[in-house]
Amino acid sequence: MKRVYWILPFIAVALITLFLMTSNSRKPAPQVSYTTLQGQTGSTASLKGNVVLVNFWATTCPGCVEEMGNLAKLQDQYGKQGYKTLSVAMDYDPAVYINNFVKQQRMPFIIVHDISGSVARSFDNVELTPTSFLIDKNGNIVKKYVGSINEQDVEKEIRKLM
Repeated sequence: MKRVYWILPFIAVALITLFLMTSNSRKPAPQVSYTTLQGQTGSTASLKGNVVLVNFWATTCPGCVEEMGNLAKLQDQYGKQGYKTLSVAMDYDPAVYINNFVKQQRMPFIIVHDISGSVARSFDNVELTPTSFLIDKNGNIVKKYVGSINEQDVEKEIRKLM
């Protein structure tokens, strides 16, 4: 019985260390400014207080085009509860393609054309599309998704963060 008492402090220290490592493992999202397709300016800092999915895409990316419907559903379902989608079209995508795509596809998001590539560079130098980052209300990156998202998995994460 006495052996149990001396091991308890070690277990407590291990649990506290584990907690601190997992709670501090979230990396702050980069602070970037952007201009939407509608000409409005904004920044990732202004989105703090919301759960945000930053989605990098291109009109020439089949996975990106395919997942837009799922992203729209998530925005519709959670938008009134403090969820936002920041949809970032890549710099290599011609503006005319993006504008035509947005006219044809329902995209209830903040839509940005990253003409200079600075937003993609700020987010781990994104080159592959689709790539998405889920950000909590405190402005920390919780998850990075490379490739098309799984709507159910992302929805589960969003609900946890709300």
